[in-house]
Amino acid sequence: MTIDLLGAVRFINSRFGSRAKDIAPVGAGDWSTAYGFTLDGQEMVIRFGAHVEDFQKDQVMGSLAPPMVPVPEVTLIGETSEGFYAVSRRVRGGHLDELDAGEMRRILPGLIDALLGLQQVDTGSISHGGEWRLGGRRASWSEELLSVTGPRDRLPGWRERLDLFPAESKIFDSGVSALRRLAPRLPEYRGIAHCDLLNRNVLVDRGGLTGIIDWGNAIYGDPLYDMAWLLYWWPWYPQWQEIDLQQVLNDVWERQGGFPSQMEERLRCCLLHIGLDHIAYCAFRQRTEDMRRNAVQLLDYI
Repeated sequence: MTIDLLGAVRFINSRFGSRAKDIAPVGAGDWSTAYGFTLDGQEMVIRFGAHVEDFQKDQVMGSLAPPMVPVPEVTLIGETSEGFYAVSRRVRGGHLDELDAGEMRRILPGLIDALLGLQQVDTGSISHGGEWRLGGRRASWSEELLSVTGPRDRLPGWRERLDLFPAESKIFDSGVSALRRLAPRLPEYRGIAHCDLLNRNVLVDRGGLTGIIDWGNAIYGDPLYDMAWLLYWWPWYPQWQEIDLQQVLNDVWERQGGFPSQMEERLRCCLLHIGLDHIAYCAFRQRTEDMRRNAVQLLDYI
């Protein structure tokens, strides 16, 4: 759902009256549109979208995340005539995606510490919520990973669009076969993973994190998923290629007393899932070049 500036101004004024000022666009993604404004003199952000569960995840994480994981507080969630809105406190900073190699070297330790810190969260209140699962209420992590082959509410007809590209469709099916072979061997580790760290969702300033936003894709699954996410997307950022991310992660794990159990198998399955998921997503969005690039990259993990 999208809403233009005029529509946002009308809604904010109708909801908050003279308490709201300085309304301006902040950004837009595939699932929501955001506007900044001041409310009673405080900097805030309002987002409009069709999926209230995304905003609910933000609200939960804003209340549960440890200090090393800076998640803006969501102060209000409500309905509009066409969907939903959420108001949260605004955080400032540049985007992780835009850092050069030197800046990324300074940020990486804090980012990795934040991802590890996520596993300190008491997941008892969320681990049974369907919205925290990859594909719904499935009995095992491997079943959730394999749900990447099934229908998606937000990507109707993705498989039919993918099948218009025989080469990429064949690679996708080969990736599914590899995942089906490997996933049943995985341990049932569960934790929180953000799953969307490199799409202008991590804000930084002066060598530190100022905000991790947009938890709509977050899962209750293998906590290595976010490490795999960084490894998968790293080649897409030419400015970071002088940094050996795998070695950085290895150094962190060694300092922490050793590598995670079944690390290679767990990372490989996450990498396979990320590639498969984004081939399907790009097919649905008709982003043909990105679909093809993801398919080529998926071959590295099959």
